[in-house]
Amino acid sequence: MPRETPTLEILHDPARAAVALDPDRARLLAALSERADSAAGLARRLGESRQRLNYHLRMLEQAGLVELEVERRRGNCVERVMRPAAVHWLLDPTVLGPLPEAPMESRDRFSATYLIALAARAIRDLAALTDRARRSKKRLATAAMHTEVRLARPADFPAFAAELAAAVARVVEKHHDDAAPGGRPFRVICGAYPAVTRTARRDEPEEET
Repeated sequence: MPRETPTLEILHDPARAAVALDPDRARLLAALSERADSAAGLARRLGESRQRLNYHLRMLEQAGLVELEVERRRGNCVERVMRPAAVHWLLDPTVLGPLPEAPMESRDRFSATYLIALAARAIRDLAALTDRARRSKKRLATAAMHTEVRLARPADFPAFAAELAAAVARVVEKHHDDAAPGGRPFRVICGAYPAVTRTARRDEPEEET
């Protein structure tokens, strides 16, 4: 029975990340995400030489970024059809250097930088926790929520944020128990940011309202 392809894989090994970020290999990963293929098939699709693509496929396979789906005999040759080892990839922020144990201190709860720091820590923590859960073959206890709210006026945002913070604080206070023997701590983060309604270029920021 073939192995189920993980939906998301977090790259927290700098060497693996370097292989994935190479433009030629990133292009191969994108092509394989559309359809599993061999070096010969990819050469026809991408207009590249099979020998060159074979080299990059070997690098991707050694890094665990692609895996063998099936081998097919073609005359005197064996064609190896490869597929991505995950549907989506995400870089662990620590690939670019260590992060502090706690996000940078900020007195401004509306700071975008602080929200980014919290999100980066969540990715770092989840990268370690998912690896640990996979090795122990246990399910990782997590919860996630996603929604959108359309405010009548941009000026309504501070009141919305304050009410959201108060609601989260009430739930945490209700369930938090410092004295529980064998209690298990959970980290809770909550944030809000403007919804992206189109693919924005870096040199073409969204208009502020």
